Amino acid sequence: MDDTRGAATWEAPDGSGAGVRWATATIDADGIVACWSTGAQQALGYPPAEIVGHAAKRLLRGSLPESARRSLVGREPWSGEIAARHRDGGPVDMDLLACPLTDIDGTDAEGPGAWLLAAVAGARTGRDNPPRHRTDRSHDTDPHDTEPLDTDMMEHAFAQSVLPMAIHDTDLRVLRANPAMCRITGLTEDGMRGNRTGFLTGNRQDVKVSGPMRRVLRTGEAETAMTFRTAAGEDRERAWLVSLSPLKGQDGKVRAVALAGLEISEEYRAREGLSLLSEAGLRIGTTLDVTRTAEELASTPLPQFADFISVDLLDSVLHGDEPTPGPLSGDIRLRRVAHRSAHRTGVPEAAVAIGEVDSYPEFSPPARCLATGRAVLTGPWDAGYTEWMARDPRRAANCPNYGVQSIVAAPLVARGNVLGAALFCRSLNPEAFTADDLLLAEQLAARAAVCIDNARRYTRERSTAVALQRSLLPRGLARQSAVEVATRYRPADSQYGVGGDWFDVIPLSGSRVALVVGDVVGHGIHASATMGRLRTAVRTLADMDLPPDELFTHLDDVVLRLASENADQSADDAYLGASCLYTVYDPVSRYCSAARAGHPPPILARPDGTVEVLRLPPSPTLGLGDLPFESTEFEIPEGSLLVLYTDGLIESPEHDVGSGIDVLCDILRTASASSTSPEAVCDIVLRALQSTRPVDDVALLVARTRALDAGQVATWELPAEPALVADARERAADQLASWGLEELTFTTEMVVSELFTNAILHAGGPVQLRLIRDRTLICEVSDGSTTAPHMRRARVFDEGGRGLLLVAQLTERWGTRQLPTGKAIWAEQALPAA
Repeated sequence: MDDTRGAATWEAPDGSGAGVRWATATIDADGIVACWSTGAQQALGYPPAEIVGHAAKRLLRGSLPESARRSLVGREPWSGEIAARHRDGGPVDMDLLACPLTDIDGTDAEGPGAWLLAAVAGARTGRDNPPRHRTDRSHDTDPHDTEPLDTDMMEHAFAQSVLPMAIHDTDLRVLRANPAMCRITGLTEDGMRGNRTGFLTGNRQDVKVSGPMRRVLRTGEAETAMTFRTAAGEDRERAWLVSLSPLKGQDGKVRAVALAGLEISEEYRAREGLSLLSEAGLRIGTTLDVTRTAEELASTPLPQFADFISVDLLDSVLHGDEPTPGPLSGDIRLRRVAHRSAHRTGVPEAAVAIGEVDSYPEFSPPARCLATGRAVLTGPWDAGYTEWMARDPRRAANCPNYGVQSIVAAPLVARGNVLGAALFCRSLNPEAFTADDLLLAEQLAARAAVCIDNARRYTRERSTAVALQRSLLPRGLARQSAVEVATRYRPADSQYGVGGDWFDVIPLSGSRVALVVGDVVGHGIHASATMGRLRTAVRTLADMDLPPDELFTHLDDVVLRLASENADQSADDAYLGASCLYTVYDPVSRYCSAARAGHPPPILARPDGTVEVLRLPPSPTLGLGDLPFESTEFEIPEGSLLVLYTDGLIESPEHDVGSGIDVLCDILRTASASSTSPEAVCDIVLRALQSTRPVDDVALLVARTRALDAGQVATWELPAEPALVADARERAADQLASWGLEELTFTTEMVVSELFTNAILHAGGPVQLRLIRDRTLICEVSDGSTTAPHMRRARVFDEGGRGLLLVAQLTERWGTRQLPTGKAIWAEQALPAA
């Protein structure tokens, strides 16, 4: 089977070669049929409803040729014969042209892997139809058939084909051209013969065809190309898919190139429109600034869609106020926010300056589109446009200078609110806007309008929200291995502005981590400032490694002291209260200790799908100083979701706090069962629970717990005997060798000696030595004494007092924390660079 011979056609039913029709289809990267033409239905019998959305392989009878498979992998055009299956099960032999769908620059247009398939539709082979004859310019007879081919029939097919066809010699000059090609060029066949014409037009597009033609002459393999050409007597440029096949002599050498063109203008322009909309979705709305978003709309469709674009908005939109709902009627006053020219510096086409307010009469295109809510196509042929020019001297004097030949005015409407209008003008582009362009302009304007409205909604809140996020909330979560964390903060959409909700993630000693969520009573700058002070206080107390209940005791004193400082202020500012939830998770033991002060309880979603509201002992809010705080410890399986939040998430006018917690548990039950990431869980929770106009701030922290592998932790229980100091050093050195951390052996042995010796001298009883390999190397020595050591500077003749000073100098940081059975002294070293 020759997969690279000249294009073949089916024999027409009457034997005349008339009635030739192209069968076309497109398939996506997964081999699913996406489009199915009438010609394809005629050829194979399948209506679109039965084949679109199904696998294309059901159409094959057997497997693809090896050359087709290579082209499929390499995303290269291919032409050749395939064995297809008709809807009734009969065989159909087809000469197929397959071309990857790409833009002019060679990038995928319909997404990666999409293909266009084309074949000439005619009679099929089967029980009731004799096999069709094939044409092959490289032979005068079929090697498997003694009957000569019907030359007259082939000549009729060439002459009567609706496709433009031509034959070029080795210098790319035309040898033959059919009438369809003559109609495209506006020349006779004699006028074309001996010249480089047809789809070789003498412009920059020639390389798109001449390059593949030369490859066909060089390799003897078929090629496809895509080019653009304006037909004789037309102004609009057409897109063509060109099939190039080698014509070989009896010696096997390529003597000429057969060319056939298939117009794909509609498909190409539709693809270009989708590409423009996709690009607009990426480039428009990158910020929450109204002016910037309008500028993005004015620049994105240039120059492929328009030569000049302007964007005019209502003043209320620029001020952040609610725009006017519904259509607008009468004369409209709009402010010019942005305009761009595709070809001229300084935008001389603009009759209105940036920032200037212009009045549009009710018959003008911008006013008409705002009154109807639909895009308006206008130009010099339109009476409304002519009257507009006559009533506006500036535009009447300006537009003729730049040859404006068609305009589309599109309304900017989002969520039922009118924001303004966008004008798309063509002057240098010879093609006037069409009905398809009108729809595309509407879609562009609609997408941009949503982005502009989003920016407007945040105009009033932006300054305070940005200040809050930058100065009061964590700018970046600290690196740690205990949990995978995602956080969200959403300010209240109310007259009070931002509030005092906050969250924090604090790494602690021993690879532990503290998770904090809090809420200061009230809204406004005062609440935000208090939140910043309390967050700082919590971080300071957390660095002391205090248990949650003791931390709240000290934090309560801080709140009382701050309240006393505000005693001379107004009653609203003088009152100071806050709620807080503080948890500490240990990835080694997988235990979590937590306490709350007037705050909603945390929720635990286990990997098995069970969701539980952790019942922590109730405690008063901070600032009352009446009751003690209590903490609880519980075990958490690895991979669980621990969710901390403020009451703004679960409390709304639609439901009470209890119902909000139940809804949150239902959401987490679904999310945890699907192993959703904490980031996705945050998004799902906020979409489901947050009101469109929340009356309170929302702080949300979702943490998926991790556990340190047993191979990352080494623990030894040793008697408090001086003779075992050397044994402790040796155990530590052996463990470091097994971890590949020999570089840290000397420092670690020094740290172990000092801490172990201190425990023997000052504590007594058994001593525990623990090494943890995490982001750092952690060395811990625990004993039964509750006395915390402190570092001092030894005098010249002192025999002791230098141990902790030496530890501090050799390690990155060190500290001590209280345990239920005593205390632990720890020190951290940085791991060597990989």
